[in-house]
This record gives sequence, C-alpha cells and structure tokens, in this order.
Amino acid sequence: QVQLVESGGGLVQPGGSLRLSCAASGSSFSLYAMGWYRQAPGKQRELVARMSIGGTKYADSVKGRFPISRDNAKKTVYLQMNSLKPEDTAVYYCNQEGPSRGYWGQGTQVTVSS
Repeated sequence: QVQLVESGGGLVQPGGSLRLSCAASGSSFSLYAMGWYRQAPGKQRELVARMSIGGTKYADSVKGRFPISRDNAKKTVYLQMNSLKPEDTAVYYCNQEGPSRGYWGQGTQVTVSS
C-alpha cells in the first residue's frame, strides 16, 4: 500500500511563493509518474503538473510559474509555486500512477489572499 503525505501549504499573499512536498512510501518510486492536482470550492479536480519518464506536463494556467521536480532517492515530489494568484487557491493533492491503480494524498490547503 502506497502512502502519500503532502506538506507545505498555507496562506500567502498574491505574488508570493510556496513549495509543496509529497513524500511517498513503497518501492520503485522512480518508475511511476507523479503529479499534482488541485480542487477549488465548487470545481472539479484538475491537473496542475505531472512528471513521468516520458516528460512533464503542465496546466496552461501554471506554465512558467509552478515547476514540478522530484528526488527519487528521497521518494519525494515537489511543486514550487511562484507568482501566486488568488485563483490558485485550492486544496492541492499529490498523485502517484501505480502499475494497477492511482494513489492520492490527503491534500494540503493553499490560500492566496491579501
């Protein structure tokens, strides 16, 4: 059973930065695609960024602002969030695309407000 634990959320002013971390348990971490999703109130969960052996994908709304990275030795994936906007406010979830199913973290709240 894979467990994903996110951290790093919080309250930040517009234009500020936050870095989210997601630590994974289990083996073969480097083989699996990892991603960040977010869900704002009243909206569907959406992909923010995804990193796999094949490449990296970003939502248009975060391109150039939210680089995703991973440290396979630490089994951790990161989301550096820069130039934050109020519309980035959401619960952010970490996802691992396992061989037979996907796994989700519990989510971390990010609030962008002055």
